[in-house]
Amino acid sequence: MDVKVFLTVFGAIFIAELGDKTQLATLLFAADKEVNKFTVFFGASLALILTTALGVLAGGAIASYVDAKYLHYIAGAGFIIIGIYTLINA
Repeated sequence: MDVKVFLTVFGAIFIAELGDKTQLATLLFAADKEVNKFTVFFGASLALILTTALGVLAGGAIASYVDAKYLHYIAGAGFIIIGIYTLINA
């Protein structure tokens, strides 16, 4: 395992998910006094694992056809466009 890649991915995803709508939704589910907190934890964890698996599979498939350099440009442009859209509609 490449520890540098692992720590980079972990750090980026961890920071991106803090305060994210997914975390807030999980917080709201866990706030219900009648709900088992472990059930919420495992349900949310499984959902994140599966969505991450889809991302990894899609990234691997797309990388077979598109150079990684261009994928970085496309992803960067996508984030900028989403950011501008969010600012305009705020």
